[in-house]
Amino acid sequence: MITKEQLLEIFKNYVDPELYIDIWTLGLIYESKIDDGEVYIKLTFTSPMCPYGPQMVSDLETQIKEKGAKKVEIEVTFEPPWQPSDELREMLGV
Repeated sequence: MITKEQLLEIFKNYVDPELYIDIWTLGLIYESKIDDGEVYIKLTFTSPMCPYGPQMVSDLETQIKEKGAKKVEIEVTFEPPWQPSDELREMLGV
């Protein structure tokens, strides 16, 4: 059965293919819950037109199931729109 620690590890190791920073540091994960082996995630992309979005959702679902989740539900939202933090802007050089 997947744990919160394993879920966090997945987020910290999944690198955005355009920005080359993990999705946890980017702040793309808005919410995550584990309830009796069922995982719910609410996330966003850096842009609504992200060409890697569907692949990211599929990859995350696969990785989470490999850690023992019985069911994975991933909700993609653009509310609120993603905004990089000041620290992240500095890391990105913008």
